Amino acid sequence: MIITPEHTELANSLRKFIEAEVNPHIDAWEETEIFPAHELFKKMGDLGFLGIGKPVEFGGAGLDFSYDMMAADTFGYIKAMGVATALGVQTNMATPALSLHGSDELRQEFLAPAIAGDMVGCIGVTESGAGSDVANLKTTARKDGDDYVINGSKMFITNGLQADWMCCLCNTGEGQVHKNKSLIVIPMDSPGITKHKIRKIGLMSSDTAQIFFDDVRVPQRNRIGEEGRGFIYQMQQFQEERLFAAARAPRMMEEAINETIEYTRERTAFGKSILNNQVVHFRLAELQTEVEALRALTWHAIEQYVAGEDVTKLASMAKLKAGRLQREVTDSCLQYWGGHGYVWEAPISRRFRDMRITSIGGGADEVMLQVITKLMNISPI
Repeated sequence: MIITPEHTELANSLRKFIEAEVNPHIDAWEETEIFPAHELFKKMGDLGFLGIGKPVEFGGAGLDFSYDMMAADTFGYIKAMGVATALGVQTNMATPALSLHGSDELRQEFLAPAIAGDMVGCIGVTESGAGSDVANLKTTARKDGDDYVINGSKMFITNGLQADWMCCLCNTGEGQVHKNKSLIVIPMDSPGITKHKIRKIGLMSSDTAQIFFDDVRVPQRNRIGEEGRGFIYQMQQFQEERLFAAARAPRMMEEAINETIEYTRERTAFGKSILNNQVVHFRLAELQTEVEALRALTWHAIEQYVAGEDVTKLASMAKLKAGRLQREVTDSCLQYWGGHGYVWEAPISRRFRDMRITSIGGGADEVMLQVITKLMNISPI
């Protein structure tokens, strides 16, 4: 994948915004366990950062997917993964299917405001009994006149407390579980919706909620694309979500490694800096090498995706490697911080807690392995 001057210009502009408008507030947002999504997203929308790959006619820049992924890479400079994750939901998780398959009316009502930063979106797939097993979800949308009547619940919804709308996967019929689902845009101020905050061990600045639907009425025109094709649309969205996670990961890990180098260079024990031990600087060199290998795999997948290829296997590999390497990097780095790294306020402690979710969210490691082995024709499933 060739990185052009235009890619670099985008990254530089976004990084300047992050350093000026995001990172100075991270500690406060982490403390209050929420960040002002509408305020931040509006600023980003005004600068064009929320619609990089979206259609021009709805306020986007119309650039190819590689520019979205350059933004994802730059999100790695954000000092709390919770904010970066919330942004990824807006740009690459809740909006791809709407952008590709939604009616013009639906895109004008929900996609355009999301690109402008006037609305916050969320994605509703996971349920308490159906996380990685998407086909087994239970939320239903029953037709009644011109409406759908929605009942059920969604779990672990990023942006759930602040979102204006949800891209929700529901069962809209009987029959085969891969053919009875539809994606529906649900306004989050609809009667019958209740929200409960979920506290987590990481991503503290990201508001996460369980959402309950009790006879929530939504016009059938809010369905994205064809009825019964929601599972397929969601599998397509997952590819962007997984590539986003993989593209963001190397920069975050580099930041963790660089912070550890800085800390261990200044910290002394037994008459010399912690960094001045071969076991430490060799290990950091090994980790940096692994980071570069992940970056190469991810951008290879991105290049293939831009070319219109099916990257299910490559995206799953990149997502799997990103989750496992983030755990390895943060665990190794925290060790070199010693007791100071185990303190809640330490930057490496936050990264250790935040990055653990990558091996779970968006498809657990075990699901990625199932996908990969199936596409290698070696899985009995």
